[in-house]
Amino acid sequence: SVSKDDDMPIAEPISVPTNAPHPNRYGAICTEVYDLDKPPGSLPDVPFYLERLAGTDGPILEAGVGTGRLLIPLLEAGLEVEGFDRSADMLASCARHCAARGLAPALRQARFQDFGYEHDFAAILVPAGTFTLLDDFAEALAVLKRFFDHLRPGGRLLIDLMPLGYLTNERPDIRTWTTPSGDVLRIEGRAVEIDLVRQRRVTHDRYERWRDGRLVETELEVMAFRLWGLKEFELALAAAGFTDILVSADHQPGRPPGRSSRILNF
Repeated sequence: SVSKDDDMPIAEPISVPTNAPHPNRYGAICTEVYDLDKPPGSLPDVPFYLERLAGTDGPILEAGVGTGRLLIPLLEAGLEVEGFDRSADMLASCARHCAARGLAPALRQARFQDFGYEHDFAAILVPAGTFTLLDDFAEALAVLKRFFDHLRPGGRLLIDLMPLGYLTNERPDIRTWTTPSGDVLRIEGRAVEIDLVRQRRVTHDRYERWRDGRLVETELEVMAFRLWGLKEFELALAAAGFTDILVSADHQPGRPPGRSSRILNF
């Protein structure tokens, strides 16, 4: 039998405007917020990485280096670290922070999908859930293989991922910061798409600059994430060639992931 629903008109595909923001852009106001909210060395994962990388013999690559909040304390600890990032604004901020401290690491603008180096690395880091910004499954698998190919024999990959439960978090993110000049920066982030089949989440983060009670500048960041199941990611790492895969939680070596875990450390 044919239901009456079959007589309903088929909706036309939604066209994306040509001026729509590119996902995961990390523009100027977003970078300024990162400088205020996450200054170099401020987050609790720094001791974890210093411990895990102590004694590393050879160069280390941070993929998605951002404003240098992890890179700088690693450099100051005497480690040989370089990094790349897609965002020109983030890289410019990182370079400024490094120069102010007398540091001059090799930085370059590149994406996960196309970064390339002539030399290999003793370790590659992807902290703070940055890997989830690869919102396409096939691209993410290819990047894991690219990481593997850039590691020397015995090299290590360290990746942090948010737990899968983050996918369905629909609570709005509303926060404010005050700049040294007195401007108020505000973010209001909301989930606009949650795809349980593709394990993909899209949020719209509206950044605002307020001065003397008036809105003077805005910036829309479209953020797209792909979340991973724990065993799924272990299988993906193995498919890329990795062995000796260890998983802990919340930057506590040896702590097994559980229902209350906020970050998974591979």
